[in-house]
Amino acid sequence: MFIYVVKAGDSLFSIASKYQVNMDSIRITNGLQIPNIVPGQDLLIPTNVYIVQPGDSLYKIGQMALVPVETIKLYNGLHTNNLSLGMRLYLPPRTKYRAANFSYLTPTTPARDIELINQFADSNSYYGVFEYHISNDGTLSPLYLHSINTLSRQKQVAPIAVISNLTETGFSSEVARSIISNPTIRQQAVNNIYNVVKDNNFAGVNIDFELLKDYDAADYVIFIRMVRNRLSPEGYTTSVALPAKTDDTTPWTKGYDYKGIGAAADFVFLMAYDFHHGGGEPGPVAPVNEVRQTIQYAKNHMNANRIILGVPNYGYDWTMAEDGSVISARAIAVGDAVNTAMSYQVPIQYSTQYQQAHFEYWDALGNRHIVWFEDSRSRARKLQMVVDYKIKGIGIWQLGLSFPQSVHLVRHFLSKRIVI
Repeated sequence: MFIYVVKAGDSLFSIASKYQVNMDSIRITNGLQIPNIVPGQDLLIPTNVYIVQPGDSLYKIGQMALVPVETIKLYNGLHTNNLSLGMRLYLPPRTKYRAANFSYLTPTTPARDIELINQFADSNSYYGVFEYHISNDGTLSPLYLHSINTLSRQKQVAPIAVISNLTETGFSSEVARSIISNPTIRQQAVNNIYNVVKDNNFAGVNIDFELLKDYDAADYVIFIRMVRNRLSPEGYTTSVALPAKTDDTTPWTKGYDYKGIGAAADFVFLMAYDFHHGGGEPGPVAPVNEVRQTIQYAKNHMNANRIILGVPNYGYDWTMAEDGSVISARAIAVGDAVNTAMSYQVPIQYSTQYQQAHFEYWDALGNRHIVWFEDSRSRARKLQMVVDYKIKGIGIWQLGLSFPQSVHLVRHFLSKRIVI
């Protein structure tokens, strides 16, 4: 396969004809509900044969196919970089990196749960089942699992119980503090987590305590170590979701001791996104340089084989005022962002600096919107980082948010490591 960026005047028919690919296969691979594609839109073309077009070079084709130039030359018996118009090049599969990927999913209906479990099982080693709310006394909320854990295990995906400090008003640092700072409640919380994991046939736990303060750092490491010490003897894993951290000076990440947590847990999920979010100004959600810095910082504080790079299946749509200030913002799935651009027939731009897609549109009320989101090119860059840094795998927040091309790209770069 290769990534094609739509040009002005293109149609699905013309692209399919140019590359001699079935038009419906392009539509299905990219999850297209409407045919009116727009300039700048990225499409995965599902074929292993590339037909050389005017202006092509081996370098350009290698970038589109995500395959090294020398590999293309080797498989096609090429001794020079010279190409001729209409030449058919075989696009060989990449050498896949063996990874243990982790994706979050939220139970909804039995039918939808089954659909998601089956659709993504061959590209995931873990499903983080989101989530059990923890109270300030260490008790856990109920979670209706249907048959998620049984089905996941049948597909050789380890079901993981996600425990968070999320409340009706958002993530609560006070709830987390009340648990991790009190030895009695802390022990009770550990016992409750163990019981949930054991009683519901989970393979482990993922702790997602967000908005911790700097004075929580040491207690949080103690808590994670206690959880692991309770679970590990019976073969259960302990993982931790961590906010993106690139240095030791940023105030809102001082509550997370990467070195301590990296040693206490079996592995971590780096939430390398929301560098711009709904509560701030428009901008790239997962810019490439900041994501790279997050991985490098983590690698400096823990073993690479304990790091999962978390990536977003979403972006944000900011509604702007006339003076350029933000009126409101909402998270938007990647597929919905692309559908919005297609519906309003506006071109999609791509920032080479941030490696993120973006566009603007005006709604029916005359409001200007700015949208930034992850696309196939962005996702490919993140997957290459997994390979280059030799980390444990990639992680998705979250399954159920439409990003049709993502699973194809994961399969292109990575092979599944079975952990159960």
